[in-house]
Amino acid sequence: MKITFHGAARTVTGSQHLIEVNGQRLLLDCGLYQGPRRESFDRNRNLPFDASSIDAVILSHAHIDHSGNLPNLVKSGFRGDILCTFATRDLCSTMLLDSGHIQERDAEFVNKKRARKDQPPIDPLYTVEDAVTSLEYFNAIGYHRPREVAPGVTVTFLDAGHMLGSAIVALDIEDRDAGRDVRLVFSGDLGRVGIPIIRDPEQVEHADVLILESTYGNRTHEPYMASEGKLEKIVNETYKRGGAVIIPAFAVGRTQQLVYSLHKLMVQRDIPQLPVFVDSPLAINTTSVFRLHPEAYDAEIRDFMLAEGDPFGFDSLRYTRSVEQSKELNFMREPFIVISASGMAETGRILHHLRNRIEDPDNTILIVGWQAPHTLGRRLVEREPVVRIFGEEYQLKARVEVLNGFSGHADRDELLAWAEAITKKPRRTFLVHGEEDAALALQSALQSEAGYEQVDVPELHESFVVA
Repeated sequence: MKITFHGAARTVTGSQHLIEVNGQRLLLDCGLYQGPRRESFDRNRNLPFDASSIDAVILSHAHIDHSGNLPNLVKSGFRGDILCTFATRDLCSTMLLDSGHIQERDAEFVNKKRARKDQPPIDPLYTVEDAVTSLEYFNAIGYHRPREVAPGVTVTFLDAGHMLGSAIVALDIEDRDAGRDVRLVFSGDLGRVGIPIIRDPEQVEHADVLILESTYGNRTHEPYMASEGKLEKIVNETYKRGGAVIIPAFAVGRTQQLVYSLHKLMVQRDIPQLPVFVDSPLAINTTSVFRLHPEAYDAEIRDFMLAEGDPFGFDSLRYTRSVEQSKELNFMREPFIVISASGMAETGRILHHLRNRIEDPDNTILIVGWQAPHTLGRRLVEREPVVRIFGEEYQLKARVEVLNGFSGHADRDELLAWAEAITKKPRRTFLVHGEEDAALALQSALQSEAGYEQVDVPELHESFVVA
């Protein structure tokens, strides 16, 4: 069996891992690489393998850095099944179309600049229509329902606890070349214990080969309840100043967490009943998908639903779908909260809200997720005194607060605890989906604290033969 790491190698984006066994080629995830524009353009467009040679894709979850290049894969000749959970399939039906729209818009932007230089236009990486076509190849499977994905290879999904529909992928393989059975486990993105809405990550009993994420392999999070307490404090202090709370948030997962937390705080009378706006069409669409999948909820939110009704809807909450509704928020003078995409403040409606509110010290910019280097979100976290939005410079006078307890990724201690609980430890472990310093730190901890023997941190496109 051969494993090649074509993405999320010493970085946290572009998840793609190729498994070759029994004459079959199986791809774990097919995500978009998200980074500098030129590098992203080249890496996403030029797949590092022949798409038509891939027999099946096994998709861990719907986040774009794991699913976002599937339309390009199909466009390039893939004709196999894309296996995932039911909730992941439904989320992708919204998220991939949104991504196709972004690809089209980005191509239009680039082509205007190319036209001024008398350069030929480029085609988008893929279109909305390409995204629709890719959905024809999705094949959903329930958790704990084994399915043969290739001769001698059976896949079973376990709940990863990262987001709605996220899965740990367990592959039970009859390795005919090696003459033995192998269990390969891919953690996908592993979630945290005690985060609301979704269930806790499930434990794996044994693995011969483990591919483990390492996003926070060198950091720990504050407890979720501590972050919720800080959210209460931030909202109340901003309300007393007469300001607005501006929250860049990922449309899938983080937005729904925030809405639920704010709903609870208002029910408990811990914060005032001020207006809350979810200003993201994608977040609105994905929240509708959340309502379709109560089978993925944890006990806490089911109890809340029995007592209070819809956790994602309350009297002072408004979902603003149209551009006109979004623009109206510019004229609000009373305190309010707006949750808007993108989560790293790179594109989308959040940029308009930041531009209009960033120079007022009464306002608060609340960061609730990891911010990649070179993004506006990272510059806000680092509190750079001057930032650029839409090409213009703005003074950062608004307060910036950071809450990391809302993270959907397991931290260093949680990753170690999950790995230590595997009864039969893997012979080989590969750390992916983490910046180099995080992955190397987790590598050391697994070996020194968890008793793991051979732990590798692959380079991009590096291959390993696992005998």
